[in-house]
Amino acid sequence: MSLTDLLRRGQSGAMARRLPDSLDDLHGPEQGVVVLPRHLCPPGLREFDVADDARRRSLYGIVLTRGRRNDLARFVNARQLRQDWQVLSGSLDPKIRRGCERWLNQAS
Repeated sequence: MSLTDLLRRGQSGAMARRLPDSLDDLHGPEQGVVVLPRHLCPPGLREFDVADDARRRSLYGIVLTRGRRNDLARFVNARQLRQDWQVLSGSLDPKIRRGCERWLNQAS
């Protein structure tokens, strides 16, 4: 049974359908500036320097909350997500946090 199937079983499935199958699918940059598409962020608030810890956590929070599966794969870096998780998780909606925690724990 895939990780996605396990997550869908434990919740409504909305979050599980948005998560990539594996952390290996997260190919976000480790440096530079990311410009999010308009469906994720309004104009003027779309640029994030991933070298800045606070800006990167903001970026990840937006993508985890509003993004689609391909957005997560494109903009989130697996190593940095794990590094930021303890601080980032406190700012997420509880449903999103629980879904991501299950996913991260399964991927360990």
